[in-house]
Amino acid sequence: MASDSKAWGALTVVATLGAVALAKKVTDVSWRAATGKNPPINPADPDVDMTEAVLWAVFSGTAVGLVRMAVQRKTALYYQRSTGHLPGQVQADGK
Repeated sequence: MASDSKAWGALTVVATLGAVALAKKVTDVSWRAATGKNPPINPADPDVDMTEAVLWAVFSGTAVGLVRMAVQRKTALYYQRSTGHLPGQVQADGK
């Protein structure tokens, strides 16, 4: 069982890092398309307009969260198909 846990951990780390990198690129391009400006490098910088900083935080946080969740679901399905069972860390709701 410990090897399953390690395999699951490694698989999710690699998949999540790739997904977050992709989400960052997509959010940057989307932000530029929507606003005509580059996204704030550091929204905590007092020189960044507060509205822009809040919008960027909401937009980027939501995008990264959604991509991360989708990748974890796909990774769990891949793991299940490969091993015949879900990893112990993935619990079915209400089952």
